[in-house]
Amino acid sequence: MRFVNESNEAATPSAIARSYLESFASGSADTIAAHVSPDFVNEHTSALGAGCIGRDVYRQRLVGFLADMVDLRYEIENLIVEGSEVAAFYTMTANWQDEHPISVRGVQRLVVGDGLITHRTDYWDSAVFLTQTSPEAQTALAPFGIQ
Repeated sequence: MRFVNESNEAATPSAIARSYLESFASGSADTIAAHVSPDFVNEHTSALGAGCIGRDVYRQRLVGFLADMVDLRYEIENLIVEGSEVAAFYTMTANWQDEHPISVRGVQRLVVGDGLITHRTDYWDSAVFLTQTSPEAQTALAPFGIQ
């Protein structure tokens, strides 16, 4: 599958990045995974994130992620595009396990090829997530100035 615009031309990296991030609000692993290449590389820099390789593996992992992240939304703050690469600055909001509202800012570096995302590197602060979802983490991280 390749994403196309209304004139049936391949969409720009910017449009593909926007569509990808907006697709998370659908709650559909299939809709999200349709944006990535078969050999997609999903990379995380956060200690809590775990990467994977391949669209099929990514799609399978999305099911659990979406179940935990109720009402997931990515609000795009800014996109910087250079050729086939996009830096997408975002605020992610959701209700973790339908109990804890979260708001985490981050950046995704997306590489686009032939109308699909081939590589994603996601940069976000797992300590921010932990302090919003766990009283124990709040207590443990407070001495480090993380609230």
